[in-house]
Amino acid sequence: MEIPYRAFEQKAERYAYILAQLERILEETDDRVAGLANASALLWLLMPGLNWAGFYLMKEGGLSLGPFQGKPAVPWIPVGKGVCGTAALEKMPQVVEDVHACCNHIACDLNSASEIVVPLLGHGGEVLGVLDIDSPSPAHFEREDLTGLTQFSERLMDWYQK
Repeated sequence: MEIPYRAFEQKAERYAYILAQLERILEETDDRVAGLANASALLWLLMPGLNWAGFYLMKEGGLSLGPFQGKPAVPWIPVGKGVCGTAALEKMPQVVEDVHACCNHIACDLNSASEIVVPLLGHGGEVLGVLDIDSPSPAHFEREDLTGLTQFSERLMDWYQK
């Protein structure tokens, strides 16, 4: 499947395109690993300025590394630890403008400067995992990113739970 990179003037336009491409990806498989791997590759391809994009999935009471794009990462994060664990515990997205000033940040890539984490919630409100995205630029993520990535995550979880 070829997904052409496009430049966008507005983030809302970019996220509409990302969601449309996600639909194409999810139509082609019912394999969870393949779907998540392609979803992380889609974000990596279409969101400029990232150095990590991927998933941690709930497993045995913690977050286990799932499909991702970027440098090798921490394989296991306890719920409540780090930005990802906090998102899972609170069931709330986390946007960190400066990870070096965040006392709860777990560093995988020392080049990361900002991070956004969106919890992946099941239909019953249970945490199935988190979407984790890092950037080497401080304050890289804005309200439009939170809105777009929340919609992305919700659509992905609808598919994931079929």
